[in-house]
Amino acid sequence: MSSFTHFSTLDFDQIKAQIRDYLRANSKFSDFDFEGSNFSILIDTLAYNTYINSFNANLVANESFLDSATVRENVVSLARNIGYIPRSRSAAQALIYFEVVYEGEPTSATDFTVIEQKKLERIYLKPGLVCIGNTDDSTYRFSITEPISAALVYDKTLTDSIASGNNIYKATFGIDANTGIEVYQGTVLERTFRVTTTQDQRFILGNPNIDTSSITTYVSPNRTTTIGRQFAMVDNILNIDKNSEIFFLQEIQDEKYEILFGDGHFGKKLHNDEVVTVRYIVTDGEDGNGPGGKVGSVGLFDFQGVFTSKDPNDPTAKVVTPYDTINITTVQPARNGSEKENISSIKYFAPRIYSAQYRAVTGRDYEAIIQTIYPRTESVAVVGGEELNPPQFGKVQISIKPKNGTYVSDFDKLQIKNKLKNYSIAGINAEIVDLKTLYVEIDSTIYYNSALVSNSNQLKSTITNSLSSYSNTVDINKFGGRFKYSKMLQLIDRVDNAITSNITKVRIRRDMKVLINQFAQYELCYGNQFHVNPKGFNIKSSGFTVSGSNDLVYLTDVPNKNENGDLDGSHMGTISVVSRTKLNELRVIIKSVGTVDYKKGEIKLNTINIASTAAPNNLIEIQAFPESNDIIGLKDLYLNFDVSNSKINMVKDVIASGEDVSGVVFSRDYYTSSYANGDLERK
Repeated sequence: MSSFTHFSTLDFDQIKAQIRDYLRANSKFSDFDFEGSNFSILIDTLAYNTYINSFNANLVANESFLDSATVRENVVSLARNIGYIPRSRSAAQALIYFEVVYEGEPTSATDFTVIEQKKLERIYLKPGLVCIGNTDDSTYRFSITEPISAALVYDKTLTDSIASGNNIYKATFGIDANTGIEVYQGTVLERTFRVTTTQDQRFILGNPNIDTSSITTYVSPNRTTTIGRQFAMVDNILNIDKNSEIFFLQEIQDEKYEILFGDGHFGKKLHNDEVVTVRYIVTDGEDGNGPGGKVGSVGLFDFQGVFTSKDPNDPTAKVVTPYDTINITTVQPARNGSEKENISSIKYFAPRIYSAQYRAVTGRDYEAIIQTIYPRTESVAVVGGEELNPPQFGKVQISIKPKNGTYVSDFDKLQIKNKLKNYSIAGINAEIVDLKTLYVEIDSTIYYNSALVSNSNQLKSTITNSLSSYSNTVDINKFGGRFKYSKMLQLIDRVDNAITSNITKVRIRRDMKVLINQFAQYELCYGNQFHVNPKGFNIKSSGFTVSGSNDLVYLTDVPNKNENGDLDGSHMGTISVVSRTKLNELRVIIKSVGTVDYKKGEIKLNTINIASTAAPNNLIEIQAFPESNDIIGLKDLYLNFDVSNSKINMVKDVIASGEDVSGVVFSRDYYTSSYANGDLERK
């Protein structure tokens, strides 16, 4: 007798067929094979029920494991079981500087016991809205969650010039126009809870767009006197005892957040009738980047804040009105705003944070922990000191690519290093270095059948968009990324049926930041072997000028050769500085300014004084042709497929369109070389 319970598939038709096979072997019924019978309807019902139950069981099983779960609530719940808290939205941060003019006591006042005549020592910027900024015709609010104070300093010049009969004081928020205070994009909200120990009380913040790093929590026995003592947010129970004033945070249903307090064993336990005050910022995330304009701009932020005479958390604090209009200077425009961590990121980092166990030992540990303590991280490279040349034992070199921008600010570097001390092993020194980017560019000649496409420019635009999409894939645009030449060729050929072939050359580039009018040495590592043409011109650069000459000059190379004029096998060459004359002839300015190691992919420049650069931001673009068209981002090199600086040349395939049957015209007028050119300068 065949078994009815063995199903080899979840397909409805096959389940139905298996039921019929069972009835055929084990039943005396004769009309179940007839589609119009009532028995056939019952079989359909059984098959549908089995199919739906199997489908639901499969979904439940998938959602029970972190790797296969697809619903965010389930992914977050599974990650929470191993102690991982997904990153929330991050508010864009701006640095601003402003001065406040305050009119104090009368100049003739001598009795400061009279409150109206007693000057203030400090003024306080109240938590909440500070200023408003604009970008792309949208208005964004910038706020703070904790008060900021500044000392009032007597200003004799203003007192004499205003001549109001009162002493004039000035308070500076930010050390100077180059160092400002941090304001965060978003709106400050405050939520109050009264503790009820007789119930199973939960402290839930009802907004999903909170920047959790902005959450400040206070607990007081009586809200009418003071806001209470501030509790600190922690993510583990290390160094926590029963008196620790801490709280934990977790994401719950509907992407909301819940605050958890101690139980009297790990963390201080709340008592009945205590008042919990939670202050946080609700932000627009990535959309909040941009306001503030350029560094040093004045007036692009509109001040909307409130000043008080005491700490604003003190109920007796009074509002202080500035004497004059406040003009805000942009020290740093709003940046680093980001969206909530997505499901794929949670799946990737949750097990790695768990395996790190809150200690930084391996490179993977550092990578996972830095993503947690600096949520604006896009990619991280960690290189142990033993891998450096020369080796530097006891050191870890870290390079970070932020999500919005190129470099991590000095302030953020210091914050990251201080936080890493809580995880790293004693005696290990973490060094955060600036981002080193290896750009991959292509020079592609694409042949197309003009009989199948009416507009070559539109086809070129489609190709460019496809390449841009490829540049955002997981293979590249990251540390340790890999540019795969064959995939890129296939991608181009498959964009449209009109494309018949493509001849694509690859080049790699690094941008050298120079010190203007200063003697300096430079070293660039590409991490990929260079192709060597014995005639030279393997290394090309954008133009620049050197001290003592106004001519635009370029870097080029001359490979080392033996007495027979052949390559000597050292894989080395000399870097020279050359220029073009009016007759388009080469003129050597500096015969030997450095060396190139073609095998290691390294360029070293000896001491040179560079006066200016043709490229903006004091950069010299230096390119080379790789020996292999598959490019890797080695160690701390961030690989970037630079589509904007790549060349796409559209050429008619006159053979495919039937215009040239013999191929004579094609080989004469439409021929394209597959090899690099011998031009001097980078184009």
